[in-house]
Amino acid sequence: MDLKGYFKKVKDLEKKIQARDFYIVSLATQDGGKAGVLTQVSRRVGCQLIVEGKAREADEDEIAKFVADLAARRLAHEKQEAVSRIQVQVISDPMGLLRTGTETEKE
Repeated sequence: MDLKGYFKKVKDLEKKIQARDFYIVSLATQDGGKAGVLTQVSRRVGCQLIVEGKAREADEDEIAKFVADLAARRLAHEKQEAVSRIQVQVISDPMGLLRTGTETEKE
């Protein structure tokens, strides 16, 4: 493997891509890589994966769907966390002391 050529390709690709958020879609590889998994990565890592032939850059539609799905999953998780934090306390009132003032005013 030509390391100088590899890193030159990575640097050239990195210069072309100015996006802050970089999304890639994995490709099927012989070492067990699963195709079609969309991931947000740093520019450097994304460029390395593209040069190695393990991923491609995601298009706008894929990114929009991924971001919307991620937001929906985050909202569902936050709701679940809120539900788990709610505390309920059951108080028994055998003597009727917690009634709404009707009997206490008569006494």
